[in-house]
Amino acid sequence: MSLLPRSLSLRLALMFALVSTALLGAIGFYLYQSLEREIAWRDDQALLGRLERMAALLDDSDSIEVLRERPQLYANMLGNRDSLLWVLGESGAPLIEINPVQLAIPQLPPADHPRLEDLGDQARLAWIHIERPRGGLTLIAGKLLGEREQMLAAYRLKLWLALATGALLAFLLGWLVSERGLRPVRQLTRRALAIDVQHLHLRIEDSAELSELRALSEALNQMLARLEAGFAQLSRFSEDLAHEMRTPLSNLMGQTQQTLRRVRSLEDYQSLLASNQEEYERLARMINNMLFLARTEQVDAAIHRQDIDLAETVEQLGDYFEGVAEEQQMRVVNEASGSLHADPDLLRRALANLIANALRYGATGTEVRVSCERTADNVVITVENSGEPIAAEHLPRLFDRFYRCDPSRAQPGDSGGLGLAIVRSIMQLHGGEVRVTSDASVTCFSLSFPR
Repeated sequence: MSLLPRSLSLRLALMFALVSTALLGAIGFYLYQSLEREIAWRDDQALLGRLERMAALLDDSDSIEVLRERPQLYANMLGNRDSLLWVLGESGAPLIEINPVQLAIPQLPPADHPRLEDLGDQARLAWIHIERPRGGLTLIAGKLLGEREQMLAAYRLKLWLALATGALLAFLLGWLVSERGLRPVRQLTRRALAIDVQHLHLRIEDSAELSELRALSEALNQMLARLEAGFAQLSRFSEDLAHEMRTPLSNLMGQTQQTLRRVRSLEDYQSLLASNQEEYERLARMINNMLFLARTEQVDAAIHRQDIDLAETVEQLGDYFEGVAEEQQMRVVNEASGSLHADPDLLRRALANLIANALRYGATGTEVRVSCERTADNVVITVENSGEPIAAEHLPRLFDRFYRCDPSRAQPGDSGGLGLAIVRSIMQLHGGEVRVTSDASVTCFSLSFPR
């Protein structure tokens, strides 16, 4: 589970505070290091200056005698209680010692020029060895580090307080800024919440939105348009499905109720059962077609492509429809050739639906021709028949579910208005399309498969 808060405003404020804290911390660290180096440099310069002044003072042989007799005189010259001073003779014995904290005399290597070194964490020392006519002297000047550490500790505390205060202020400022910045998102949310099933025609106005939200508004409007179209299609489908199922169910109920009004003969019951069987078969075909259509309309539906001999496939379909064609005094003419890379079962289903429609609505004594044409990008299979033309106003909706140009011409063995919808879904699965043209004498359906 994420430890971040669910509120976007709080997340932004927290991130802003973290970034500000890191930045303030880096600046504070830099300032602290700079101050520490500056104080150390100034202390070193002060110690070197003391060595120089002490060496100049001791050039007079009487000065050392005076200082040995009155050491407080130079202590007063140093001016504070954190200063150290040793003047060591040739033997290392202290001639002058100003040591308020009673530190042990440091053992330092000889140095003919000023040198600097820390005495642990207690003091900072500078020393030099000078030669005099009456013998060499070692001058040691020092400064206790306690005062410096106290000052740096106070400065660190102030930095931590400033860092904590800055982080808190950054969090509050980030929250206020994010709250104000996310105000258009809340307005967008309120507009989206105002759109429900009864108001799918409404759209989110994006004229006053920020440029960052304009793409979101456009995407939401496109989604609403798709939802509106899908909902309208679903409503039409529900109405059509109810209408299509109502007819066979009404027939079944009416015939059964009529038969049960009085005692019938065996032949009457057999006739009723035969009639009911036709209606059951019609319902079964409709349900099977609906299930098949639902499978083919799935975006991730798998199809198994392979090379198909078109002439052989059309020949098999011609043999299958031979009996129906003879009843209509028609015949299926196979002019297809070559191969096609597609799903064989789906291809046969699409061609079977088109051939069945052509035989059902074609003129008696005519032919249903199935041919194939190849272009640079597509393989086009056409199924054409002669007969009554399809009016132009019906062509755009011809592939909709349950759509019929003339419902009165529905026959017991038809597909319930789903045959052409199935053909369109099959073509969409293959990445192709189906088209229809109809003139005064010939209706032609074309299946275009990408190569």
